[in-house]
Amino acid sequence: MNPVVGLDVAKGESQIQMFLDKKRPYNNSVKVEHTVEGLEELHSYLLDLERQTGMKPPVVLESIGHYHAPVVQFLEAREYIAIIVNPLVSYRAKSSNLRKTKEVLFNLKDFIDNLLAGLA
Repeated sequence: MNPVVGLDVAKGESQIQMFLDKKRPYNNSVKVEHTVEGLEELHSYLLDLERQTGMKPPVVLESIGHYHAPVVQFLEAREYIAIIVNPLVSYRAKSSNLRKTKEVLFNLKDFIDNLLAGLA
């Protein structure tokens, strides 16, 4: 298994989708706030995925202004790999997909799939 977590970062909150492996989502997408309590909730989701797979998952997110900074700081303090993607690269990956959707969950899935395909 190659677990990975995708974060759609916005002002004050992030939408999270976890994957056990490529195209194998784990649980439903959830939203957490960028507060101490919200980031601890994120950590509990990451620990749950880690228990299921036996691996610490990397976390992929876009560099959106300064909104991602507290999340990255939180992840790095807990020794998670945070992969910060330039929004222009993300935009190209999203626009290369012929199937257009408006739901964040599907965009996260497509983004992770395209990113993993590009890294392979």
